[in-house]
Amino acid sequence: MSRPPRSEPTLPAAGDLRTERQKMLAGELYHAGDPDIQAAERANFAWLARFNASLALSRAERRALLAEGLGTVGERTGIRPPFHCDYGVNIHLGTGVFLNFDCVILDVVAVHIGDGTEIGPGTHIYTADHPRDPEVRRAGLEFGRPVTIGRNVWIGGKAILLPGVTIGDDAVIGAGAVVTKDVPAGATAVGNPARVLGPRQTREPSP
Repeated sequence: MSRPPRSEPTLPAAGDLRTERQKMLAGELYHAGDPDIQAAERANFAWLARFNASLALSRAERRALLAEGLGTVGERTGIRPPFHCDYGVNIHLGTGVFLNFDCVILDVVAVHIGDGTEIGPGTHIYTADHPRDPEVRRAGLEFGRPVTIGRNVWIGGKAILLPGVTIGDDAVIGAGAVVTKDVPAGATAVGNPARVLGPRQTREPSP
């Protein structure tokens, strides 16, 4: 299921009239310091301050708050604060999704998490990426690669998912794993970098 390494986006053509935010959402090179992008980030941080103060509220009340800030929130879906993300609106959670305390999602582009997936505390999901060319980085340009997590996935605490990965349905990601490549449906992946275990090596992740 692993894809070959993808080439980085190229510099926009001369005369490209799209906004920096449009370029960001398209997974192309963009300037993160653009005023419109910075305003969207500040608005998200104001929402996060409210959400992260909601620990004493009921799960239903927290879900209502989530629906204000995230792109999609399915029924019976919840996140235990504190929670951190860049924009919120690029995060799409299915039905019955659960994220435990202290998760981080850098949602420069879309993050999709399927129905029934459970994610342990301190897990980080990154879509934000940076050019390998130092001159392009020096120019302040960044880009993003979407992350997709399937249905009924179990991700152990403090796992890290790097930009562009896809986790198949029913997969298990061990605690502390650093996922650099796609993980097939039903597979168990552990370690740094994460590797898929054979059937006899499968072990339980930490909660």
